[in-house]
Amino acid sequence: MTATDNVHLHEINKFGSMAELWWDTQGEFKTLHDINPLRLEFIERHAEISGKRYVDVGCGGGILTEGLARHGADALGIDLSDELIDIADLHSLESGVNAHYQKISVESLAEQQPGSFDHVTCMEMLEHVPDPNSIIAACATLVKPGGMVFFSTLNRQPKAYLMAIVAAEHILRMLPKGTHDYKTFIKPSELSSSARAAGLDLQAMIGIEYNPFDKRFRLGKDVGVNYIAAFKRPE
Repeated sequence: MTATDNVHLHEINKFGSMAELWWDTQGEFKTLHDINPLRLEFIERHAEISGKRYVDVGCGGGILTEGLARHGADALGIDLSDELIDIADLHSLESGVNAHYQKISVESLAEQQPGSFDHVTCMEMLEHVPDPNSIIAACATLVKPGGMVFFSTLNRQPKAYLMAIVAAEHILRMLPKGTHDYKTFIKPSELSSSARAAGLDLQAMIGIEYNPFDKRFRLGKDVGVNYIAAFKRPE
């Protein structure tokens, strides 16, 4: 990692220190495991997975990367945390899922392999970096013409603060305290504008909604808290 990497060191250290908890489906990262099938469902609505080459940017411990590989993708997960890459590699070996991992920034990978991936995913990462626009631009560079780029993040509005921080982190304890910083949340209009500046066209956007009564997540129309968007790089 260099001083020019687009990363908050405290974020890398925070999530890296919890690497061993990443694959506990009932532990600190239960929410990521719960929403992963919804991410894959949304991706499948807009892009083929099987037989396609994917890069999962900010892969963490590899939850989505393995999901893509299980669906038949040639999946590469990238992250800047040594601990998370090690956990992702280890779990891939234990599970027998053929996912691949590399410690590298998305900007560096984009310089090395422009236009090399059929599709790109970048989930729950943009709100954790100093310059999300740089991440978006690099993702747009990595994808082939005609390919899709998928982003998920949190909407910067009071409802998201109440649900994602007050409720999820402090009341329901669904996430570790300090996981999110409200001022880094990104409005859908801001994400769309940044993606458009990077040469990507918005195809679809959907919310991830949580029902506290049955404790289940669903895809829905409400993008007021957590949302996923699909963008296409024109042919």
